Amino acid sequence: MPDRSIEFGKFGARGIKGYEAVARQLDKLAGFIATPVTVRRGLMARLHYLTRSAHARVAAREAGLTVTDRTLKAWLDGKRTPSRRNLARIEDAYLTVRRQNVARYLLGRLNREGRGTRVEFHPLNQSQVSRPHQRVVAYRVLNVRHWDAVVQAWADNDEEGLDRAWFDDITVDLGSDYGAYEYVTNIGFAA
Repeated sequence: MPDRSIEFGKFGARGIKGYEAVARQLDKLAGFIATPVTVRRGLMARLHYLTRSAHARVAAREAGLTVTDRTLKAWLDGKRTPSRRNLARIEDAYLTVRRQNVARYLLGRLNREGRGTRVEFHPLNQSQVSRPHQRVVAYRVLNVRHWDAVVQAWADNDEEGLDRAWFDDITVDLGSDYGAYEYVTNIGFAA
């Protein structure tokens, strides 16, 4: 079982883990707030997202934003500003809650009632690898029909689970050379 490329990059190959590329693509599809949390506008957008309903407040608390309602109100009114530590907690809570809220929608969008989504595997960059050490790895396309485990691991921010779901459930459908796609330059899919 791969984990495969024990000394990845030893001969100059460059790339990222396939599951990291998938997580980046799912993050793009989730549509996070673009303004950083350190800017007032970004902070307010995140706080409004996390406090707009009782359900959102409960999810924010479960995600690690454990300040009092009084402190939240002071932040929203602009009377106080959060510390760096609390800004990081706000950002983490926002990402967690947003992923959980968007996961069901993304799952339906990616599965498309059993039709699936076309995924493009862009192989790792071997331009710096000498000829004798280069692998024959080509651009591949695969239609993925079952995204459940991948989206659930992404929503839970479980990197190990995402790696396992992506590599063991999805890339094995590439055939016998599936291990060559552990590292890629990009994974592309439009849902």
